[in-house]
Amino acid sequence: QLSLSESGGGAVQTGDALTLSCTHSPFGDRGVCMAWFRQTPGKDREMVATIYTEDRRLINTEYYGSAKGRFTIAQDTRKKTFGLHMTSLEPDDTAIYYCAATYSFHVCGPRDEYPYWGQGTQVTVSA
Repeated sequence: QLSLSESGGGAVQTGDALTLSCTHSPFGDRGVCMAWFRQTPGKDREMVATIYTEDRRLINTEYYGSAKGRFTIAQDTRKKTFGLHMTSLEPDDTAIYYCAATYSFHVCGPRDEYPYWGQGTQVTVSA
């Protein structure tokens, strides 16, 4: 059983940057997919970015949709966190952001394959 908890959400203005952090319980040496999702009212929870590590070594990162070129996902193994650094924020980025994790082998799958979730943190971007 893994536990995750987000922090760093808040209210910012268009063009600002913001970094979210997810603190997690130890993953061990297995392959792990860590991900950020976001959700707005009435919409499905969408994948934003993933990072895959094996034995604490970074293997790959992936970005989805409007996150490409603006967001960066990274892990800090010493602090047992992974973060999402967001730049050039827009009102459409307003959402509840969730971190999630799953044990995996080489590939980070879709949302339904993540059994471990944080409680979410609100990001609000005003025009």
